[in-house]
Amino acid sequence: MLAKGQTVVQYMEQLAPKHLAYDWDKIGLQLGTLQKEISNVLVALDVNDEVVEEAISLDCNLIIAHHAIIFRPLEGIQTDTPAGKLYEKLIKNDIAVYISHTNLDVTEGGMNDWMAEALGIENGTPIKDAHTEQLSKLVVFVPKDHHQKVLDAVLNAGAGRIGNYSHCSFNIEGYGTFIPQEGTNPYIGQQGKMERADEIRIETIVPLTIRNKVVQAMLKAHPYEEVAYDLYSMDLKGRSLGLGRVGKLKDPVTLREFVDRVKTGLNVDKLRVVGDLDRPIRKAAVIGGSGAKYFKNAIFRGADVLVTGDIDYHTAQDAFLAGITLIDPGHNAEKIMKEKVREWMAGKLVEDKYETSVYASQVNTEPFQFL
Repeated sequence: MLAKGQTVVQYMEQLAPKHLAYDWDKIGLQLGTLQKEISNVLVALDVNDEVVEEAISLDCNLIIAHHAIIFRPLEGIQTDTPAGKLYEKLIKNDIAVYISHTNLDVTEGGMNDWMAEALGIENGTPIKDAHTEQLSKLVVFVPKDHHQKVLDAVLNAGAGRIGNYSHCSFNIEGYGTFIPQEGTNPYIGQQGKMERADEIRIETIVPLTIRNKVVQAMLKAHPYEEVAYDLYSMDLKGRSLGLGRVGKLKDPVTLREFVDRVKTGLNVDKLRVVGDLDRPIRKAAVIGGSGAKYFKNAIFRGADVLVTGDIDYHTAQDAFLAGITLIDPGHNAEKIMKEKVREWMAGKLVEDKYETSVYASQVNTEPFQFL
């Protein structure tokens, strides 16, 4: 069975929720329709003519890309222009294009975590906060014989995360009362008679982003026809998500040694460096794409080096004078997302027994040549 377009996109939005994107960003479905079965998916950093040809050759009718094909408002589509020809080819071959950009950058387990992991940055935290999770308190009352089943369902759905601790909950025994009315099919008790049931009250924390998922998991596991549960808004905030990652290296290295690590980890042959190559690097920061303007944030977080693309001349000078070293592997270093998203998506499809396949684009969309 092939997956529907909406199903594939729902998987993507589990990884990179749309609400995490910056308000200026152009994400989501940009061309085509998701109201169809998806034969195969192609994951790409950019979408150009060569990538579209690759999608056609692999029988892909959905491309998930990081960079938008439509960013500025369109005044028209002329099919004798490069952009117009691209849109025409996509439409004629029934290929939809879905974009996941700053939401993939910001999300936990996304672009910047992948880059940090590749560079050996441990326990990375955001360089610049962009989003703080809103939390709710879930309270549900469960008969004793179903307590563990419901608790597992709720916590395994993602509830109960406090800092670096997961599966946190509080449980207390008590009893509930109810009278099943006419037309009910009670799990416990009889119609028209007061029932006193031994129950356990479960309390746990639920991020707003997964609240519906947690509630549905709870309802599915609960034996009652009518489940007694409450959701309370909380002033307490959850995790801070944001751009970039900064953290310590397992062992100090020189800038020269760290440069070699960047080349290997991000699969780049050439890069630009600002700073003394013999300087020791203990704490490193990375931002996918163009993050040079955040060098002061990296300094504030204690970083010795910032790895990011598209560093301009004057920013390089300012950063050097401010005392931080820079490594520019190019914007195209974000290509790490192709295989990572492919792995995520393929895993979800296999888990749900869909036959839709996912490919990582093999096209090199780096526009620069280093001679």
